[in-house]
Amino acid sequence: MTESLYKHLAKTWQKPDKSFQSPNWNRLIEWRKGDAFTRVEKPLRLDRARRIGYKAKQGYVVVRARVRRGGLNKSRFDGGRVPSKMGVNKITMRQNIQAIAEVRTAKRYPNLEVLNSYWVGEDGQHKYYEVILVDPHHPVIQNDPKINWICAPGNTNRVLRGKTASGQRHRGLMKTGKGSEHTRPSVRKSHRRDKDTKNVPWFKRAPHQ
Repeated sequence: MTESLYKHLAKTWQKPDKSFQSPNWNRLIEWRKGDAFTRVEKPLRLDRARRIGYKAKQGYVVVRARVRRGGLNKSRFDGGRVPSKMGVNKITMRQNIQAIAEVRTAKRYPNLEVLNSYWVGEDGQHKYYEVILVDPHHPVIQNDPKINWICAPGNTNRVLRGKTASGQRHRGLMKTGKGSEHTRPSVRKSHRRDKDTKNVPWFKRAPHQ
């Protein structure tokens, strides 16, 4: 059975070639020498870009972002006592690296809105993502019924509020069931709701919406 072009591209990117002098090898060398944010003419992973909403039309912008990789482990000091709360290992960020790449790209292009992003490569020091941005003021975007929802005032700075896929992931919205009772609609809203109903008897409390 013959495979479509997008199916073939998806299989290719499941295990990218990392051998010496491969196209991916040379690509990462050039990216490392370039700027942290580079606008590209077309997406590298066309299948992934189309899946998250990219269209080859006016109003869409693709930017490759470079972000450092790794955790926030601190250097262990020598000498003196060893406090139990010294804070060396298991120090993690609130956001994941992909969300950080989206936020930094949005601040670099303040007139555009981040639609989504996807991974395109990584080396020993950096991770690279291609971020899909949309111009909400472009007439082509405003007249497209499939994407003009992003022109509404309520979707301004959506990436800063964790509305993208990577933002929802670090907010805990990708999980359901036990352990995620206080993640919806948000952690802050759930905490405020529990605080307001703390002194109310259980038989007078309204059910959670």
